Amino acid sequence: MYAVILAGGSGKRLWPLSRRGTPKQLLDITGRQEHLLRETFVRLEPLVPADAVYVITAEQYVESTREQLPRVPVANILREPEGRGSAPAIGLAAIHLRHRDPEAVMACLPADHHIGQPELFRQVLSLAEQVARQGHLVTLGMNPRQPHTGYGYIETGERLEHTGECAVYNVRRFTEKPDEKTARRLVSDGRHFWNSGMFIWKASVILEEMARHLPRLSACLAELEGVLGTEDEDEVLERTWPEVEKETIDFGVMEKAQDVVVIPAEMGWSDVGSWASLADLLPADDEGNVVVGTHFGLETTGSLIYSPKRLVATVGVEDLIVVETDDVILVCPRDRAEDVKALVDKLENEGLEHYL
Repeated sequence: MYAVILAGGSGKRLWPLSRRGTPKQLLDITGRQEHLLRETFVRLEPLVPADAVYVITAEQYVESTREQLPRVPVANILREPEGRGSAPAIGLAAIHLRHRDPEAVMACLPADHHIGQPELFRQVLSLAEQVARQGHLVTLGMNPRQPHTGYGYIETGERLEHTGECAVYNVRRFTEKPDEKTARRLVSDGRHFWNSGMFIWKASVILEEMARHLPRLSACLAELEGVLGTEDEDEVLERTWPEVEKETIDFGVMEKAQDVVVIPAEMGWSDVGSWASLADLLPADDEGNVVVGTHFGLETTGSLIYSPKRLVATVGVEDLIVVETDDVILVCPRDRAEDVKALVDKLENEGLEHYL
């Protein structure tokens, strides 16, 4: 099995710590003295050798990625001239893997996840590889700990008969990030799992699905695959990539494909995708506050204080997020953490890109 680490995002929901020049996967955002990208690689090491690990990232992050992962061959760090979404990124990795190994099974893994039980994670990946070799598109579903409006959901159908110890189910449908009422209903019925964004499949199978559902992307990938390893590769990539449609793998392929299965698991997973999910991940004090840095509070509860360089003092607040960096202070209610992305988009639209 090969691993493809998706490391091209800018981490808008973790602004102002995550910036264009230093996105969250290149930061020690959990305070554990390990960057998220490096954590992802180390988690894979006992299962996938370094020369079978590929990283796909934005052009401006290539050098930083090489520094983070010196054991990964330079040729395995694939660059996107510009971000076009997860579907093109995965397709680009898939043609490289099929070129190297026509029977390649690839595990597509975001670089910004935390997994508390890495041994169980590797066991589930091994099972997923077996299922993927039978031609299925495999996704990993996480047992929902509570209703969450920041995650998508997967509804399970019939259980496959030949799955052995772990349950593997046909996927009935995907649900995009729901509102609070819908999230409560989905969690309560016992059939829904969080969509982790981790996928395992044969490179050839996902490319066939892209040909079926994303023909423009497929045509671009076919042209690129024809010049891999030649002196024309860079020129074709630069010429064709701006024309590729922006699309997520979930909407572009997974919600339309027929043979999709899910392996539910509980492995201490978090996508570290927002300040609220980071607060859920890190230990809280007796008042329910999560502090990274220095905080002095009076009648302060349920809040995240992220301020590594200076004291933050609070009085009479609850369920608040406060993030302090050299040039920005972010303050928002904990239940509005998902809206930080919209704030970043507004900054960009109003020409305040020096804060991004």
